[in-house]
Amino acid sequence: MKVAIVCDWLTNIGGAEKVLFAIHKLYPKAPIYTSKYSKKGIDWFKDADVRTGWLQIFPTSLRRILGPLRQRWFSHLDLSEYDLVISVTGAEAKAVKVTDGVHISYCHVPTQYYWQMYDDYVEDPGFGILNPVVRFFFKALVKPLRRADFKAAQGVDQFVTISEYAKELIGKYYKREAVVVHPPVEIKDFKCRSEDDGKYYIVTSRQVTWKKLDLAVKACLKLKRKLLVVGEGPEHRRLVKMAEGSELIKFVPLVGKDELAKYLCSAKGYLFPSLEPFGIAPVEALACGCPVVAYGEGGATDYVIDGVNGVLFSRQTAKSLADGILKFEKMKFDKHKIAKTAEGFSEDRFDMEMRKVVDENIK
Repeated sequence: MKVAIVCDWLTNIGGAEKVLFAIHKLYPKAPIYTSKYSKKGIDWFKDADVRTGWLQIFPTSLRRILGPLRQRWFSHLDLSEYDLVISVTGAEAKAVKVTDGVHISYCHVPTQYYWQMYDDYVEDPGFGILNPVVRFFFKALVKPLRRADFKAAQGVDQFVTISEYAKELIGKYYKREAVVVHPPVEIKDFKCRSEDDGKYYIVTSRQVTWKKLDLAVKACLKLKRKLLVVGEGPEHRRLVKMAEGSELIKFVPLVGKDELAKYLCSAKGYLFPSLEPFGIAPVEALACGCPVVAYGEGGATDYVIDGVNGVLFSRQTAKSLADGILKFEKMKFDKHKIAKTAEGFSEDRFDMEMRKVVDENIK
């Protein structure tokens, strides 16, 4: 069976890239087609056959405005020689046309800037002084872009997705059914090593606007709680400025898995204020026995059990998160029981479920 893998882009490390790497390990000889590849941004695929096209000439910084060009490039890829094409996508990679083979799309979520996060994107496209120009053209183009995105979704033979929340969105925007296969989490690298409750809260995330990490900073400043912020990103300066003058908030750059596990094991709780289709980082925290205080919408509801391994707060505001922290602090949690709740999200489980989906679709 000839297999090809397709993804939107390969320029940094995140949850989507972890899923892609897991599928690459299942089919190591399958070429990976993508619109943009940066070996400096992600070095996991050095031994893989990564294939790009003319979109490779564009700088990574322009990725957010290249959607129409990506749609065109992916839709014109010739993948007729493959029996199975697996797209790993949250954007345009599902637009590939598979004529004789089977197209399985592991779709994290419908393209967010066209659909469920359109208003957020229009409010802040992320281009500084060029925001008004980008906003104007995006508003003018969004209707045909949505039509093209919807049409691309109809060419998929089988949708797979990461959570019940994402499954609902695929049904809502693409009118398609999806099978839920939760992403793989390297729980073997995140083990409960401490019995202490910890003295600080922690967030580990790419620092971008929609992650809402500012809510964690504001809530901890308001409650006078210590917070460890691990990671980097475009929002870093704003978050640092927000915490300026306070000894409660400490910023740490990206660290390796061993050091991250130590931070998580020693934390009082993991704060997860963003609305995400899943969220691998909070499950890593659970594997370390670290309870999670999460916004009660989105993928977090697939793994955070209120009162068992964390607390769900109701509104995406600093006040609601602060109330969630106060509720959390009145509860007692068993670190080993928390760690057990993460066991159902292992890499072995992911491999088994993905192979099952493939077997059911390849006759």
